[in-house]
Amino acid sequence: QTRLVESGGDSVQTGGSLRLSCSASDNTIRTYCMGWFRQRPQQGHVRVARIDTDGTTSYLDHVKGRFAISKDNAETTLYLDMNSLQPEDTAMYFCAAYEVECSGALRSRGEGTQVTVSS
Repeated sequence: QTRLVESGGDSVQTGGSLRLSCSASDNTIRTYCMGWFRQRPQQGHVRVARIDTDGTTSYLDHVKGRFAISKDNAETTLYLDMNSLQPEDTAMYFCAAYEVECSGALRSRGEGTQVTVSS
C-alpha cells in the first residue's frame, strides 16, 4: 500500500510562509490526481489545492493567490507553498491521492503535518 509522508509544518506568525512536502513510497504522485487538504479538530477535511496528472491545478477560494501546489520534475514529491499565512490557515495539512480523477474517494493519504499561524 502507498505510504505518503508529509513534512514542513511549523508555527509561524501572520504573514509568514511555509513549504509543505509530501513524498510517496511508489509512483502515486505521478499517476494520480493529488490534493492537499486541511483538517481542524472536530471538523471534516477540506481540499485547499489539487494538481491533476496533466499539471492543471485548482484552489480553494480562500487560498487563491497565496498557496501554490506543485510537483518536482521527477513527480516523486508534492509541494504546497503557503504565503501570506493567516491565523485561519491553522490546521493539520495532509496530502492524498484520489482514486479516480480529482474527486470522490481517496485511495491513500498521509498522516499530516501541523501548521499553526499566530497573530
